[in-house]
Amino acid sequence: MANLTAQAQGLGNSPYSALGIGEIYGTNNITNLGMGGLGTAYANGFFLNSVNPALLVRNRFTIFEVGLLGQSKRLSDNRGQNQQDFGANLSYLTLTFPVTKYWSAGIGLRPYSYVDYQTTQYQKVPGTIYESEYIYRGRGGLNKATFTNGFSLTKNLYVGVEASFLFGNITNDSDSRLLIGGDDITVKRSTLTSYSDVIWRLGAAWRPKLNKDWFLNIGGTIDPMTRLGGNSVDTYQQIDASGTQISIPDTVASRSGGSIRLPSQLRGGIVLEKSQKLAFGVEFGYQPWSKFRQMDGSSGNLKDSYSIGAGLEFTPKTRSSRYLELIPYRVGFNYAKLPYSVGGKQPNDMNVSLGLSLPVGQFVNSVTISLIGGQRGTISSGQIQERYFKIGLGLSLNQQWFQRYKVD
Repeated sequence: MANLTAQAQGLGNSPYSALGIGEIYGTNNITNLGMGGLGTAYANGFFLNSVNPALLVRNRFTIFEVGLLGQSKRLSDNRGQNQQDFGANLSYLTLTFPVTKYWSAGIGLRPYSYVDYQTTQYQKVPGTIYESEYIYRGRGGLNKATFTNGFSLTKNLYVGVEASFLFGNITNDSDSRLLIGGDDITVKRSTLTSYSDVIWRLGAAWRPKLNKDWFLNIGGTIDPMTRLGGNSVDTYQQIDASGTQISIPDTVASRSGGSIRLPSQLRGGIVLEKSQKLAFGVEFGYQPWSKFRQMDGSSGNLKDSYSIGAGLEFTPKTRSSRYLELIPYRVGFNYAKLPYSVGGKQPNDMNVSLGLSLPVGQFVNSVTISLIGGQRGTISSGQIQERYFKIGLGLSLNQQWFQRYKVD
């Protein structure tokens, strides 16, 4: 028998985060989330695009953005157990600025993955009347600090590169005890793993003009396969029924100078755009998580994953005296096959999204709101089902810095 226990860290309790290096946040800003995650091929010049570094050069303002993401979800399993959970976290802090007419640079900080789970299992001890209890917990996650550069090779051809320093700690605990009465002793084993290394992303985009108003946007990114350095320490201790330590933590094993292997990731998209009015398109992503390797060389039982997204952005009028006509409206859909394996099957993740950006002060500053509702996994397949609702809040401040003023 297994019980789901609510926790309020990261984006809330997620049993799937026990696998690999946890739940991956993704690189979408709040703006992209409102239109199905589209960002590889399309960039609105008034908002940052953190998906494809090549499109950074389309931002001709100095832009500071901050994003917050909250999630409410209901977890269910095939034993009829349910749990309501909520979590929220800072999604990103980013700053970008034009260096020259053909070059823009940016820095940022955002979470990369999170681990937040707790499950409890009970089993009968053969030949006795007693039960044993097993509690599995995980906490922590990885963050990344990024330095991005986007370049314009020609009027409509862009390339970019992003270097990110990945760092963080993940703790996995397993407690076991025999339930015999007041003298129960818990045996705790804890593994603390620290990671730090540099990962890369390369991007390219092409934006040919079809006629006076319409553009075709084609873009793609690749995150090369990389090894992420790490150190781990396994400790063991005993705790009595009152929570008092019977023994101090004893190191069972330690590993320094190890590494895990992160698989490459490919994303590509195509978007049709009517300048400052309408944009709609599709995007595809693929990551062979079967090539992931943990520090001990095992695969972590992960499978190849992919995602398909579609989205639309519409602005009634970019110049108008009516406030509602200045608002960009967004809608999107996303379907993903997750890298986890439950009973030999991979859970699906399907969601729909709505978003808008409210102009604040000057017309180039805005508050963006994105709403996403969806479901991961199905009870009928023996998986944990998560029905979730996410709300993203983003603030975008645009200024013209580093300009040379001319004196008449």
